[in-house]
Amino acid sequence: MSDAASPSPELFSWEFASDPYPAYAWLREHEPVRWTRLPSGVEAWLVTRYADARVALAETRLSKNPVHHSEPAHARGKTGIPGERGADLMTHLLNIDPPDHTRLRRLVSKAFTPRRVAEFAPRVQELSDQLIDRFAATGSADLIHDFAFPLPIYAICDLLGVPPEDQDDFRDWAGMMIRHGGGPRGGVARAVKKIRAYLADLIHRKRQALGDDLISGLIRASDHEESLTENEVAAMCFVLLFAGFETTVNLIGNGVFALLRNPGQRAVLQDALRAGDESPLATGIEELLRYDGPVELATWRYATEPLTIGGRSIATGDPVLVVLAAANRDPERFAAPDTLDLGRRDNQHLGYGHGIHYCLGAPLARLEGRTALVSLLTRLPDLRLAADPAELRWRGGLIMRGLRTLPVRFAPLRD
Repeated sequence: MSDAASPSPELFSWEFASDPYPAYAWLREHEPVRWTRLPSGVEAWLVTRYADARVALAETRLSKNPVHHSEPAHARGKTGIPGERGADLMTHLLNIDPPDHTRLRRLVSKAFTPRRVAEFAPRVQELSDQLIDRFAATGSADLIHDFAFPLPIYAICDLLGVPPEDQDDFRDWAGMMIRHGGGPRGGVARAVKKIRAYLADLIHRKRQALGDDLISGLIRASDHEESLTENEVAAMCFVLLFAGFETTVNLIGNGVFALLRNPGQRAVLQDALRAGDESPLATGIEELLRYDGPVELATWRYATEPLTIGGRSIATGDPVLVVLAAANRDPERFAAPDTLDLGRRDNQHLGYGHGIHYCLGAPLARLEGRTALVSLLTRLPDLRLAADPAELRWRGGLIMRGLRTLPVRFAPLRD
C-alpha cells in the first residue's frame, strides 16, 4: 500500500516524538490500519483515522484484558502500565471488560462524583497559586518541573487522602514512573512496588478511621452488597494516580507550549481573561486536548475474535492501539486540523477516549488544566519560551505525549 513517491515514515524515533503529526498524516492516507513492530518488540495494529478510531474504541470484540493477547509470554510486562503486573495492580478499569468493568465503574463512580470534583476547585486554585509563588520573583522557571508536575501530584494526593507528610514521597515515586527510559534500570518497577506497599498500608489505616477522601469513599462503596476488594481499591487508586497525574502534567505542559507557539490565539484568550471572561476556556481546553493532547495512543486492546477495522482483517489475539493523536487531526472530521483554534465549536475529539472506557477522571483533569492556564496567563501575562522549540525534548513512552522540560521567562513578580 506504500507510495514510492512518498516513502513510509520512520515511527517512534526521537525525531518522530518531537512532531509525530506528519507521520500520522501519511498513515491516515496510505495505511490507516497498520501492523507495526513497536520499540518494545511487541507487534500491534495502529488505527489512525477518526471514523475507524471511534468504532474501535467502542468495539466490544476488542477486550481490555491482556489475557486475550495471543503472545502473552513475549509481551509479558511490555503492555499496560509499566510495573503494574509485578506489583499485582492489574484489577482496574483499564484492564477489564463487562460485567466486571460495569460493576467496578459503578462503585468507583459513587466515590468519584462531579460534586467531589467541583468541591475540589478551591484547593486546585490554592495549589496553583502556591506553586507560582515559589518562582514568580525569579523571572524564569521550568514549567514542567516547577508547575505542571507538582500541581496534579499534590492534587491527586489530597483527593486520595494521602497525608501531607507523605506527599513528597509520592512525588518522588510518581517522577520515577513517568521518566520511563530516562531513569535507572528497573526504577519504574521499584517505584510502582513502593506505591503498592504504601497504598496497602494507607487503605488499612483508612479502614480504622474513614474520612471524606476518595480512598475512604472507595472503602465505603466496598462495604455494600456489591463490593470492591482491597486489591481493587489499591489498583483503582494506582490507576487514578498514574492516569490522572501524567495526563494532567501533559495537558498543562502541551497546552502552554501550544499557546506560546500560537501568539494570536493566546492573545485572544488573555484579552478575555483580562476582561474577566473565562468562557473561551470552555472551547479552549477542548481544542488543546484535540490539537496536541496528553494521551497519544489509547491503552491496549486485544481482539477476542476475528473482526475488520478500516478494511483490514484483525485476527483473534491481535493487539490494537488507537492513535488518538492521529484521529484528532483527521481532515475528514476536523476543518483545518493542524491549526489551533480555541474557538472551535464542532470538536468531538477523542482526547479522553470514547465508549464505556471514556476517562473517569476527565472532569478533574479539565478542572486542573483550566485552573492552571488561567493562573499562569493572568499572573504571568508576558510568559515566553526561553528555548528554541526545536531543542525541547519529549518523554519516551508509547501511550502518553509530554515534554521533559518547558523553560520560560517572564517579568519577575514583586511582593
